[in-house]
Amino acid sequence: MYVGFTSDIIKRVWQHKEKFIDGFTKRYGVDKLVYFEQFDDPELGIKRGKRLKKYPRKWKLNLIEKNNPNWKDLYTELATGNPD
Repeated sequence: MYVGFTSDIIKRVWQHKEKFIDGFTKRYGVDKLVYFEQFDDPELGIKRGKRLKKYPRKWKLNLIEKNNPNWKDLYTELATGNPD
């Protein structure tokens, strides 16, 4: 599970899917977008991301499953604007 912050989520997820970014996501094959939050104020987004990183894995799993119970990859819909 990966928590991160970006100003361009479509580009960032694409980079992870294409394995352009070395590190955790490349090493462990993390390439599905199953949950995200958007903020108009980048500072608030950064603060939320830092808080999320501190929460236990179980809490994050519950957050994902509450909003995306089938763990659907949200990238295509986000990138194209069309649901599968």
